[in-house]
Amino acid sequence: MSMNKKKLVVIGNGMAGISTVEQILKLTTNFDITVFGSEPHPNYNRIMLSYVLEGSKTMDDIILNDLNWYADHGITLHTGTTVTHIDEAKREVVAENGLRVPYDYIIIATGSKPFILPIPGSDKEGVIGFRDIEDCNQMLEAAKNYKKAAVIGGGLLGLEAAKGLVHLGMDVTVVHLMDDLMERQLDSTAAAMLRAELERQGIKFAMGVQTTELLGEERVQGLKFKDGTVLEADFVVMAVGIKPNVAVAAASGIETNRGIIVNDYMQTSMPNVYSVGECNEHRGVCYGLVAPLFEQGMILAKHICNVDTAGYEGSVVSTKLKISGVDVFSTGEFIDGPEHVVIAQKDEWKRTYKKILLKDNVMVGAVLFGDITESANLQKLIKQRTEMTDELYAQLMGTGCCGGGAEKKASSVDTMSDDEIVCGCNGVTKKAIVDVITEQGLTTVDEIKACTGATRSCGGCKPVVEQILQYVLGDSFKESAKQGICGCTTLSRDEIVAEIKNKGLSTTKEIMHVLDWSQPEGCSKCRPALNYYLGMIYPDTHHDEKESRFVNERMNANIQKDGTYTVVPRMYGGVTTPEDLKKIADVSLKYDVKAVKVTGGQRLDLIGVKKEDLPKVWEELDMPSGYAYAKSLRTVKTCVGSQFCRFGTQDSMGMGALLERKFERLDFPAKFKMAVNGCPRNCAESCTKDIGIVGNDGGWEIFIGGNGGIKARLADSLCKVKTDEELIEICGAVMQFYRETGKYLERTSEWVERLGLEHIRAAVVEDEANRKALMERIEFALEQVEDPWKKVINDERAQSALYNQLDPALLQK
Repeated sequence: MSMNKKKLVVIGNGMAGISTVEQILKLTTNFDITVFGSEPHPNYNRIMLSYVLEGSKTMDDIILNDLNWYADHGITLHTGTTVTHIDEAKREVVAENGLRVPYDYIIIATGSKPFILPIPGSDKEGVIGFRDIEDCNQMLEAAKNYKKAAVIGGGLLGLEAAKGLVHLGMDVTVVHLMDDLMERQLDSTAAAMLRAELERQGIKFAMGVQTTELLGEERVQGLKFKDGTVLEADFVVMAVGIKPNVAVAAASGIETNRGIIVNDYMQTSMPNVYSVGECNEHRGVCYGLVAPLFEQGMILAKHICNVDTAGYEGSVVSTKLKISGVDVFSTGEFIDGPEHVVIAQKDEWKRTYKKILLKDNVMVGAVLFGDITESANLQKLIKQRTEMTDELYAQLMGTGCCGGGAEKKASSVDTMSDDEIVCGCNGVTKKAIVDVITEQGLTTVDEIKACTGATRSCGGCKPVVEQILQYVLGDSFKESAKQGICGCTTLSRDEIVAEIKNKGLSTTKEIMHVLDWSQPEGCSKCRPALNYYLGMIYPDTHHDEKESRFVNERMNANIQKDGTYTVVPRMYGGVTTPEDLKKIADVSLKYDVKAVKVTGGQRLDLIGVKKEDLPKVWEELDMPSGYAYAKSLRTVKTCVGSQFCRFGTQDSMGMGALLERKFERLDFPAKFKMAVNGCPRNCAESCTKDIGIVGNDGGWEIFIGGNGGIKARLADSLCKVKTDEELIEICGAVMQFYRETGKYLERTSEWVERLGLEHIRAAVVEDEANRKALMERIEFALEQVEDPWKKVINDERAQSALYNQLDPALLQK
């Protein structure tokens, strides 16, 4: 330990304390830092707990600073160790295990604790709060053994808990004292729209009721309300609010009220002791949101490092919530009163809502529901107390909001202050992003993410990060972002498709010659892509170029490591017949199939078929190809739905089979999987499919962009429809839009993130004329396809060329 360094002790290993440490490390190395954390984990992102609960992320996924980070920066970390008090006389921090650590400066960042209602039964087994990873683990265990859950509290934490428990298969009721959800962040209109959306997803609500007692013996069995009614529940989550954790400060004689009292530089009443985050109280306000704690931390860091800085004057708080595809945002004042001028716009068809409040013609608050693309811009305008003008009104409420969006957003980045937080999850400012772009020559969002952490958590700030990148790079942005589809060309996917259409190019060789490929024969990356683009553009005239296909697609079967092949016949919606099962058994025995495996897509793999036997196996099976080898629709997974399940509300098996029959055999940029659930319990795992469909009492909800593979991703909610006809049309339009705009080998999970969910929704849901045009084009393409197994069976020449060791190029002659 250097004798010249000051000893800094941080009490609290959460987001507030460690983000402040990160800011200090950027300014100086003149501290020996010791961190105490009560939890047995390194610093993690508490905002992402609901994702851990629903299973889309693990504990490792939400770690912000791993143990190596502490070691690399010379930080001593004591996990699972709670500090009891500060011994001011000896200038030591004292932990419950007796450990004493000397200090020159202290930062208290103990955060907050869940508020547990002081009612009879609140100490029963099965009653917990929702604040840390241990709470998540208890919920995960409870969901395995119990089915009826109640979440007390309809605020942000309560809804996140409810969302996670529903995903775990529990019957969940949110119990709320007020008549409106999230009444501290939303007005009545937005709250009602939020409730309606969440009810469609399976969450139940008991509103305007007060819980007076938790019933049961040792374990909770129900909730009793003030009006005498009872709600059955064997698991209860208390999410009625939080209270600042002031225990260390109070035990040390530091001035506290609701929180630890601090001044504008986060100093407490004890010399050289600071406080940051949810545990403190500044000018009478305790903040329970993440953005203010980052703003406080930056000021504290500068002050403790003797860097000139203005004091903290409070935060214009904002809330951005995304829960199962529901986007909500509010900032500043959101409940209108007689002193306000209200500008509002509600669209019940698109399920969007926008409200801006003016006071003396100055923007003082806003609420957004459904479409929150304007959230960053509105937050900036309200923070700067911008006056409303006709031009600004047209931009925010009229065509300017959707029309000239890119240009407007770029200019809003121009006026953002340097210290404005862009990434709320990780406390990354505009200046931090600008600095790494200019100083390190970064040219992509992924590089910025790796360097600063921006976008690495929820990803909601990605559009703003990209706008900052574009703003800083200027004209060089497009050049830096431009990338050819392979090393043979500098042309992008969109440029190649445009040239094919404009010049009427009809073969891969013609494309390579006319567009000046550096490799005249192309490569294994571009040839399949060009062949796909030609087939997509000219479905009726393009002759598929087998030599440009991958081996599995040339052979219409998956090759195994021993040179044999796997045959997967189609089973529509995962449903088969005894007759087809007998065929599969007979063929497997006759051709010495090595294994028959049930796949994750609810069908059977016949593994170990010799190449020369493939045409005979296909002929004797007399079943359609399952396309397990192709960039095509693989499977439509289903649950048993309303035909058999007591929870089923829709015929998922029937719809799954219908969709699979309708859209099979068509080429896509990458493999394509679907699933149909008969109810929100998600037994068919719709949330990880390219298109996932969930039935409910009112119709269907469509999700897109899911992936259960290497880069796992939960699907986004695209829309809800009432009829089967709407469902089929929108699914078809999504598929065709993906076919026409997707890069070759780009899964829908990447496609959705690249194009943006709102852009896709506008093209296939909101623009009815475009949707019908997309559907017409996919119907036309479907008219051209035929089963490849039958095609080979009826083509002796193809059999000789492909399955008797001859050159596949013969097929083109």
